[in-house]
Amino acid sequence: VPALATERRFAQRLRECLEEERLLDGRYGLQQVPGGRVALPVLEEKLSRLCLPPDVPCELLRIQDAVPSRAARRRTPAQQLREELRRLLGGSWSEELERDVPHAWQRHGDLVLLSEDSFRAEPWDRLGSALWQTVASALGARRVARRGRVMPDGMRTPSVTLLLGQHGWVEHVDNGIRYTFDVTKCMFSPGNITEKLRVASLPCSGEVLVDLYAGIGYFTLPFLVHAGAAFVHACEWNSHAVEALHRTLLLNGVRERCHIHAGDSRQLQLRDVADRVNLGLIPSSEEGWPVACRVLKKDTGGVLHIHHNVETPPGPAPPQSPVLPAERGPPEAASSGGEAQLPVENRGKETLGARLRPEWHRWAEATATRIQGLLAELHGQPWCTSILHLQAVKSYAPHVHHLVLDLQCRPGLP
Repeated sequence: VPALATERRFAQRLRECLEEERLLDGRYGLQQVPGGRVALPVLEEKLSRLCLPPDVPCELLRIQDAVPSRAARRRTPAQQLREELRRLLGGSWSEELERDVPHAWQRHGDLVLLSEDSFRAEPWDRLGSALWQTVASALGARRVARRGRVMPDGMRTPSVTLLLGQHGWVEHVDNGIRYTFDVTKCMFSPGNITEKLRVASLPCSGEVLVDLYAGIGYFTLPFLVHAGAAFVHACEWNSHAVEALHRTLLLNGVRERCHIHAGDSRQLQLRDVADRVNLGLIPSSEEGWPVACRVLKKDTGGVLHIHHNVETPPGPAPPQSPVLPAERGPPEAASSGGEAQLPVENRGKETLGARLRPEWHRWAEATATRIQGLLAELHGQPWCTSILHLQAVKSYAPHVHHLVLDLQCRPGLP
């Protein structure tokens, strides 16, 4: 940081002169330097305009570790970004440019990922690399990228442009797990954190899990690192995600407990191996249901974690919601009222309580019935399905919610 050093008795006079000429760099405070002098930070791009009175002796020097001013420490990163951009543009600031500057962004290590509507106005293009250097400096980053629309290629490939930096590989720590991926090739969804935390708390010790849509390991890693799964078969058809998953498994020391099946999970040849199957694909994982049924252990069954987007018409949730049926089996196994009931210990749980909408209940019930039918057809004998848990992960779009259904599947009558 360039600064002017002067004797302490001249410091206030020098500050007044710099403020009057708008040359003082407000990001940094006054600092003591050798010789009992005081240094005041100045704006490097305006040094050519420097014209000080002769009775204020000073010397130009550079400070390697400049201390932020009190005002700068109080500013949010978004405020600091706007101040530095105004300084870069001079007097050409406008409401249009203000709307173009992001208020939020994703941070992955030393890389910030901007939203797709950031810096689209024409004046920004003229600034070239100076713009991205300014953004990186204001946000404390070394690399800058901008997100585009997700490509409709079946792999949810991001359209990301690297604006500053040599490569897009980043490391992201989430719930104590180190993920690594290339932001220009793979997506990271921070909105699924509640489900990743819930998965991490499941009692999976000694279990074998099949993750049909592993991606970069969103759920594979919590199952291995925190939930204690003995082994995971991770299926993924995006080659970039497969590479990221391999690196992430190595980073977390669990590579030997996971086999990656690269390719279309619908063609998976595994059978009769899984205590648990994760179907983490939205808007629907329905194409994976037959595979999930095949990989479940045929003698003991297991649990399916079924993700799905369910549309909910606008309007408030009803004050009371019907209780979800606990089990699905052959028609003759139904209770006299035509509906099996939740076990007493499960009744009244918040996850099945009044906040759940009727549309969510209907989807869960229909899914349980469909899975029961697939299992009975596959094995040629009755199976029953029990709804263990229904979780709302996040709002995916207006009136559309991402849900997860935990479904217990067992051979035989309920």
